[in-house]
Amino acid sequence: MQIAFCVIFVVAIIFVSQLLGPKVRMKNKLDNFECGLPSIGNARYPFSIRYFLVAILFVLFDIEIIFMYPWAVNFSELGWEGLLKMGGFLGLLFIGYLYIKKRKALDWEK
Repeated sequence: MQIAFCVIFVVAIIFVSQLLGPKVRMKNKLDNFECGLPSIGNARYPFSIRYFLVAILFVLFDIEIIFMYPWAVNFSELGWEGLLKMGGFLGLLFIGYLYIKKRKALDWEK
């Protein structure tokens, strides 16, 4: 019954939006809009792989910082054992950073 209600609700919302929505199709409405600037050039222009590599590395190291926050909040409760475990975690993170630096993944000029 819940699935049937959901399907009926979705179909009804789509139908009502088509019925009540604007019908005018202008060139300006159909153009892509991003950051208030007009689109120039081909959207299929290839990006450098370095852009994506830096983005993925940023996300990776950003997630590692999220793991440090609960440790910092509970620092007094974890004691020396927590400090040693976080030291090991930071050590592994540092080894990963050294590997990235060795492979020159963060160098834009090449």
